Amino acid sequence: MKLSRIYDLCVSLGTEKDPRTKQQINNQLKSIKRMFNRLNGVDKKVFDKEKLRQPYSDTRILYGNPEKEIKTIMVGVDIETPELLLGDRLTEKGLAVDLMLSHHPEGVALSNFYEVMQLHKNVLMNVGIKKEIADSLIDERIKEVSRSVSSRNHSRSVDAAKYLDMAFMCVHTPADNYVANYLQSLFDKKKPSKVKDALNLLKSIPEFRIGAERGAGPRLIAGAEKNDACKVFVEMTGGTEGSDKVFARLSQAGINTIVAMHLSEAHFKKAKAEHINVIVAGHIASDNLGLNLLLDDIQRKGKEEFNILECSGFVRIKER
Repeated sequence: MKLSRIYDLCVSLGTEKDPRTKQQINNQLKSIKRMFNRLNGVDKKVFDKEKLRQPYSDTRILYGNPEKEIKTIMVGVDIETPELLLGDRLTEKGLAVDLMLSHHPEGVALSNFYEVMQLHKNVLMNVGIKKEIADSLIDERIKEVSRSVSSRNHSRSVDAAKYLDMAFMCVHTPADNYVANYLQSLFDKKKPSKVKDALNLLKSIPEFRIGAERGAGPRLIAGAEKNDACKVFVEMTGGTEGSDKVFARLSQAGINTIVAMHLSEAHFKKAKAEHINVIVAGHIASDNLGLNLLLDDIQRKGKEEFNILECSGFVRIKER
């Protein structure tokens, strides 16, 4: 399968699991195009034109010929210079690695990843929070994340990929859409009675069971296992955590239990103050589930199999 085909499938499949409607995504792309058309000079020249065709700023081909045929992919939750060197070393030893695929963004996908956080607004509106409130909360948080990421050395790993001449790609929000959609559908269907039942439901999934074996599986950080789970809200997509001011609104919307990938201390304190049950499913385990579901569909939709090598916390699971 060509690199460009893998990339295009990541994007198109990601939109199928997106909490936004196709119309909402198209409206976003049209808005960006209007903004681009108003640019002039150097601002127009340096604009990342990939934003005009797909909605995920944290998903990019970072280096490599889009026409390259891919037979073996090394997949990792984080691909940086050490993993690129590992892929290069394996290629030297005869196990040709055609593509290094990272979940977490690098390069331009890292420097601009906060732009996907617009998605949080739709997630909040889907559970009953008014648009004006969602806009206010998330716009403030986007500015905060933008400031925090701006000082990072975004291109270190991409520079290494160029020297090693290794195709390099990252897929973030499309995979996160998969895990969020999968788990929300599961909780909506199974309707766990108690928080303990919600925890056990997570632990029945291979990726979370492996996470537990590694000491990084699902855990309850606020509330009690005996509490009623009631309405469960899965918060796992949109680039990173949303606003820590949202928990009061979620409580008012009838959310009793939140299942998150991870939660900062500031977010934890705000959630606890609202007496919301909070389950942290496990960051790497959640990333694994999203990647595995996406990879399954890429091969199914693309009608081609490729060899997948595991690294950097990724565990390939096909049967569930």
